[in-house]
Amino acid sequence: MQPLPIYLDNNATTACDPRVLETMLPYFTTQYGNAASRSHSFGWVAEEAVDYAREQVAALIGAVKQEIVFTSGATEAANLAIKGVAETYSGTGNHIITCVTEHKAVIDTCRHLEKKGYRVTWLPVNEEGLVSVEAIAAAITPETILIAIMYANNETGVIQPVKAIGQLAKERNVIFFCDATQAVGKVPVNVLGDDIDLMAFSAHKLYGPKGVGALYVRRKGPRVRLTAQIDGGGHERGMRSGTLNVPGIAGFGKACEICAAEMVTESLRLAALRDHLETGLLALEASRRNGSNVYRLPHTTNISLNYLEGQTLIMTFSKQIALSSGSACTSASMEPSYVLKAMGLDDTLARNALRMGLGRFTTREEIDFAITTITNAVLEMRKISPQWDAFKSGLTQ
Repeated sequence: MQPLPIYLDNNATTACDPRVLETMLPYFTTQYGNAASRSHSFGWVAEEAVDYAREQVAALIGAVKQEIVFTSGATEAANLAIKGVAETYSGTGNHIITCVTEHKAVIDTCRHLEKKGYRVTWLPVNEEGLVSVEAIAAAITPETILIAIMYANNETGVIQPVKAIGQLAKERNVIFFCDATQAVGKVPVNVLGDDIDLMAFSAHKLYGPKGVGALYVRRKGPRVRLTAQIDGGGHERGMRSGTLNVPGIAGFGKACEICAAEMVTESLRLAALRDHLETGLLALEASRRNGSNVYRLPHTTNISLNYLEGQTLIMTFSKQIALSSGSACTSASMEPSYVLKAMGLDDTLARNALRMGLGRFTTREEIDFAITTITNAVLEMRKISPQWDAFKSGLTQ
C-alpha cells in the first residue's frame, strides 16, 4: 500500500499523471516561448504545442479543434459560457433554466445575473438527484436563452439525462450549456451525440495540471456566439484574451489522450473498487448510499452514516484517509451539503455524508484499508454517542 494518508478525494482534484508531467516539462525550460509570438521559432514551437493539444482535447469529446477555447479552469469556462450567452442574446430573451444541485460556479454565476435583471428558473431534483426533463420542457418560455444543467454531480456522481436535455434544447431552439467537469475523461462524452452547445471541463479532474480548462463552443447547428468576459489581445478567437498557459495546455492535451485510450478499462476497474467499498461501508447499521444507483459515475460514491458527527468522524482518520463530506469549493463551510438537502436528506444525514472519489492510482489494498479504518472509527464513535444509544433502545427511528 502507498504511504498514508491514502487519497480518496479524486472529485476535488487528481494527481498529475507522470506521463502528463513529462509532456509538460520542456515548455517550462527549453521550449518556453509565447504561443502568440509569431516571429521566431520559440513562438512557433509553442503554437504548435497548443494546436496539437487542442486537437487532443477536442478528440476526447467528439469536437473539432476550432471549437475549443482554453481557459484557466472550468469555473472560468462556466462564467464565460453563461455570462457570454446572457450578454450576446439579451436582445432575444433574459430567461435561464438551471438546477439547484449545480456546482457553485454555475449557481453563483446565475445568481449574479439575477441581480442584473435576468430571470432564472431553479429546478429541483428527485430523491436520486435527477432533474426532470419534463420540468425543463415546462419551464421553457419564448424568452429562454439558455439551459444550464451539469453532466455529473461532483458530490454524488449522479449523471443527468444529458442526451434528452440536449435533444429538447435543440427542438426548442435554446442553447444548452453543460458543466461536464466531473464526467469528461471518466465516461464517454460526445457533444454532437448529446446536442451540447457549450461545455466546460478542466484538466486537473482528469490527471492533468491545475490552472487550465476548456470551453467547448459549437460552431454550427447552431453556431454559438459569446461575449468575451476577459478583454485584451484577442486571444482564443476573441473569446478569452490572455497569454496561453503552454505547459498546462500541453499537459491537458496529453491527459485527454490518455483518457481516450484508457477510459473504458479504467472505468471498469474503478466501478468494481467502488462497489467493493460500498459493500463494506453499507454493511454498517444506519448507513445509506446517496444518489442514483444506475445513473452515476463509475468512481464516485456518497454514503451517509447516521448517529454520529460527520466532521468529527472524518477528523478521526484524516491522517490515514483523505476524503471529504462534500464539494471542495464549500468544504470550509459548516453548512450541510445543499446537494444532499435538495435530494431530501435532513441536516444530520447531509452533514454525516462521506464523499469518496476513487482514481487511476487507487488500489484494492487501499480500499480494504479504508473499509476497515472507517468501520472501526464509526463503531468507536457510536460507543459514546447518545443518539446511537437512543436508536438502539428504540427511542428514535
